[in-house]
Amino acid sequence: MTIKVLGHKSPDTDSTGSPLIWAWYLSEVKNQPAEAKLLGEPNTEAAFMLERWNLDKPEIIADVAEGDDVVIVDTNNIAELPPSINDANVIAIIDHHMLQGGLKTKSPINITIRPVACTATIMHNLMGENAARMPEPIKGAMLSCILSDTLEFRSPTTTNLDRQVAEALAADLGLDIPTYAAEMFAAKSDVSAFSDAELLRMDSKEYEVDGTKFRVSVLETTSPATVLDRKTSLINSMTTVAAEDGVDQVLLFVVDILNEESTLLVPNDLVKGVAAKSFDAQADGDTVVLPGVVSRKKQIIPNLKV
Repeated sequence: MTIKVLGHKSPDTDSTGSPLIWAWYLSEVKNQPAEAKLLGEPNTEAAFMLERWNLDKPEIIADVAEGDDVVIVDTNNIAELPPSINDANVIAIIDHHMLQGGLKTKSPINITIRPVACTATIMHNLMGENAARMPEPIKGAMLSCILSDTLEFRSPTTTNLDRQVAEALAADLGLDIPTYAAEMFAAKSDVSAFSDAELLRMDSKEYEVDGTKFRVSVLETTSPATVLDRKTSLINSMTTVAAEDGVDQVLLFVVDILNEESTLLVPNDLVKGVAAKSFDAQADGDTVVLPGVVSRKKQIIPNLKV
């Protein structure tokens, strides 16, 4: 049976690239047939990565079937996985997020969760000397994942290991990291083709705080004004998206990659209170700037209070 390797819904670069990386490793090194799958359309940066490295976009699936062999990467949160994931045969998890709970397996499995910035970094480490066997497109995907998740080493989640792996890959590929990262971030910043609802879901995770359910969305960009020019329509769309997705509120953080700060849209008193209690920030209008806040995993979700 072919193993399905998949990441989270609303796939970003890491959740698009890491399934491709690990499917290659299982198939070509471990002799275990595997295929990468996606749980939605990749974002613009992930799409750029696929085109830049001539990688086929993995099949998008809505669910898994009972008995499917599955490797989960870049998440362990059941809310971000297919509805029938607990009916499948999950055989491994590779992740860099906090342990959420809710997954059930048919037997003991290999679980690797490490405090680094990127799943691809963990994969490089797990491969050991076999990492040298990666073809250029897989190395390119791995470099892209790390630069994306670390915001080119600006994110506080960045570790020395992330940096070391990325620099070694860039050297192998003959790439200048700042130049390549700028191309990636330019692709990520081009959101003109997306509706407000698509932007609110593009890079988002569901998270509950004291009984209040949030969709925590981030838009990482080198051109925050492009997004903030749409703030009125984005705020108006939050109510619809929240109702459709079964959450109480959408939180949108527009991350300015170059200035290393976020702007939180403030549509109502609930979010105004979240800004005050979570970040000690007082919102006078419909936005509030949060200096130094760029990481959802390390700076946003752990601090959320209502």
